[in-house]
Amino acid sequence: MDVPLPLRETCARNDAASAWLEELPDVVARLARRWSLRLGPPFAAAYSWAAPAERADGSAAVLKLGLPHFEAEHEADGLRVWNGDGAVRLLEAEPAHHALLLERLSPGTPLAERSRVEQDAVLAGLLLRLWRAPLPPRPFRPLAEMAERWCNEAVARRSGWADAGLVHDGLRLFEELSQSAASRVLLATDLHAGNVLAAEREPWLAIDPKPFVGDAAYDATQHLLFDSRASLLADADETIKSFADLLDLSHERVHLWTFARAALMSGSDPARQWATELARALAR
Repeated sequence: MDVPLPLRETCARNDAASAWLEELPDVVARLARRWSLRLGPPFAAAYSWAAPAERADGSAAVLKLGLPHFEAEHEADGLRVWNGDGAVRLLEAEPAHHALLLERLSPGTPLAERSRVEQDAVLAGLLLRLWRAPLPPRPFRPLAEMAERWCNEAVARRSGWADAGLVHDGLRLFEELSQSAASRVLLATDLHAGNVLAAEREPWLAIDPKPFVGDAAYDATQHLLFDSRASLLADADETIKSFADLLDLSHERVHLWTFARAALMSGSDPARQWATELARALAR
């Protein structure tokens, strides 16, 4: 079975991922039979195997099998709650193998190819639709659970911290912000311009959510950190203010969350240099 190189490289990093990859061909074959799918060549992806599919009735879909991952455990549950409102529609799910059958978004071009101004507007519009309150019943976990996990991972890497003061400030803020939110909503947590695709049903729809329940201001950080780095370095206050205004959120709270995340990432090898630079800019 065709497995894209980025996914092979990801799976080579640990034994659990390698074992998942070894079982993947059999799992894909069983799901294709169960859901009567004809599969095309997989998309290039690093953390999931996903391929275009045609169902028995001729309709288009995408079969996605994600690497087992703490943050993505409730992706299917979130998609059921949103039911296509601002996000890709879930058609089938097989929890045992983290498998999803999703509507296929066409043309599927990513929002990342558009200007930052358009990205801001589209992402803000989607987030305002995805945030749900009152909250749905279980199984969604509190954002504090993810924050605690990230903090523990950062502390475990303390020998590689580029700036211990920044990381300590980030650890403190992660705890404070997780506990002090005035209200809680269902979050996407991983909504950035690469996870929004052009579609026919709507102009843009979100994919790959990692649902948690917590402070809405946290959900602004993924776009700011991964799509807006240059703007943050040039003028952090204005970049954060303009996006926070679109979301009707506190500028200060979005700023603090963005700094806290950059500070924690500054202790990670892949992100250390740019995250340290960004955290220092946000700390001014």
